[in-house]
Amino acid sequence: MTGSKLHRVAVVGATGYSGAELVRLLARHPNVRLEVVTSEQAAGRSLGEVHRTLAFTGLNLEPVDAEAIAQRVDFAFTALPHGASTAVVATLVERGVRVIDIGADFRFRDVPLYEKWYGKHAAPALVAEAVYGLTEYAREQVAGARLVANPGCYPTSALMALLPLAAHIRGPVFVDSKSGTSGAGRAAKVDQLFAEVTENIRPYGIGKHRHQPEIASQLSATAGASRPVVFSPHLLPIARGLLSTCYADVHADVDVAGLFRERYAREPFVRILEDGAMPEPRAVRGTNMVEIAWVREAETGRVVVVAAIDNLGKGAAGQAVQNFNCMIGVTETTGLELLPALP
Repeated sequence: MTGSKLHRVAVVGATGYSGAELVRLLARHPNVRLEVVTSEQAAGRSLGEVHRTLAFTGLNLEPVDAEAIAQRVDFAFTALPHGASTAVVATLVERGVRVIDIGADFRFRDVPLYEKWYGKHAAPALVAEAVYGLTEYAREQVAGARLVANPGCYPTSALMALLPLAAHIRGPVFVDSKSGTSGAGRAAKVDQLFAEVTENIRPYGIGKHRHQPEIASQLSATAGASRPVVFSPHLLPIARGLLSTCYADVHADVDVAGLFRERYAREPFVRILEDGAMPEPRAVRGTNMVEIAWVREAETGRVVVVAAIDNLGKGAAGQAVQNFNCMIGVTETTGLELLPALP
């Protein structure tokens, strides 16, 4: 049930796409009093100046001062680039603030693995405490956590598609993912210009994308054995939305449909599609939903699983709010009863 208690909340990094989406969701959450929104570049301006759609909040952007923030809030959502959030998160947690980090700094239990892909970790002692917040698979741990590491958008889609099968997979898994341009952040980049993106699809980061080890480590942990992952991300000419098509060799006697139905039957944010229907990003746009469907190829026996999410919803801010709901003990769908806008 939805409780009546209000929790004082900060969004640290409120002007990026994920941060702004967090503000949008939290500003109408019945258990939230949004106390602090920050931005290093826009500090001193009103949030409405940067994002007119958020002018209704009446909030002003403040500089990032973890010590000062800790005195004013109970929870903080940190939406900063990797590396930039580590010291902020460490200070907040040390001062008793419960944190949900949207960035990558606490997603890996294996510090050397993190440092191989991201560089030196500034708070390795805190890594072991962080809970990897794929909510459907960690809600009990999330409920009591001081620090939740929100999964990446690509890993969320791939893991929701593959984890029910993890124990039955043979050999490597192939993940072909396609994301809208908001997944690359709000900073100005030549290859994100409209003329560069529209009427085009572009592969990038193949063999070196940082979400590959995140998918592999979580899939292997669930399977109890190594599950190598080949990951191929692509950029779509849409603003938001993400589609992952995953290929896995699964033992012939495995009831794939039964595994998915059993695992997700009671999950409010998972929509299982059958009878030939396939997931589409527009069907989940602006929501925290995941659409999943699968096909077993007749000739090879390979299972192809397709998952669609909103990269800013279930792939970032929506899942963060879902985790927050677990942490405060209210119904998981609170503040997330959202419908996609069509067309």
